[in-house]
Amino acid sequence: MTPSFKGKVAVVTGASRGIGLGIARELVERGAKVCVTARGEEALAEVVRELGGPDHAIAVAGKSDDPAHQEETVSRTLEAFGRFDLLVNNTGINPSYGPVLDTDPAVAAKIMAVNVLAPLAWTRRAHAAWMGEHGGAVVNVASVAGIRSSAGIGMYGVSKAALIRLTMELAADLGPDIRVNAVAPAVVKTKFAEALYEGREEKVSRAYPLKRLGLPEDVAGAVAFLLSEDAAWITGQTLVVDGGVTLGGGL
Repeated sequence: MTPSFKGKVAVVTGASRGIGLGIARELVERGAKVCVTARGEEALAEVVRELGGPDHAIAVAGKSDDPAHQEETVSRTLEAFGRFDLLVNNTGINPSYGPVLDTDPAVAAKIMAVNVLAPLAWTRRAHAAWMGEHGGAVVNVASVAGIRSSAGIGMYGVSKAALIRLTMELAADLGPDIRVNAVAPAVVKTKFAEALYEGREEKVSRAYPLKRLGLPEDVAGAVAFLLSEDAAWITGQTLVVDGGVTLGGGL
């Protein structure tokens, strides 16, 4: 049977499109109520409509690494739904392409702030607001770029490697009542990843044993599993969701 999240409340960051939207949709379909975040108010309003309206979802617009946005999101989630059981740290940025040595220090700092320090801050707030007393589960969306070298997106890979390690440390700190895991997708067909496959999808897909790129629902299913009671004895782990591409050394 598909695990149910009836009676559970989740916050999913970076959920106006792509993987984040896919995760939010999956959780709502399984019975959860969801707060979605992203920067664009109009896009979020459309997401709330798609997810069934305010009985099922609310949205808070803002920047993921902004403490005021984090505080508002947690407050409005508790106000709307009365609890906060599940957290998905999905927001990620990659504003730099090229060798790590050529990355502007300010850009590198921003990547680390959004991709690593923001998930830490969100988890801290979830713990303080609800999970520390009532328990819960956290999933961080990392990347296969965090487990191997990735030409051109090296600084992004560094941040995702740090997020994977952060997942382990938080799992050790927050057990037994809060589980913390991660997923590491390969290339998923989203706007965020378009530069990695646009105009050459068939060629890129050949490196994958499953002969296709990922879809948001591929990652959403894995995230839902890790959040569910089916994963009750799993914490500190990173589940690679990659169509098999890392078996052959490709990305």
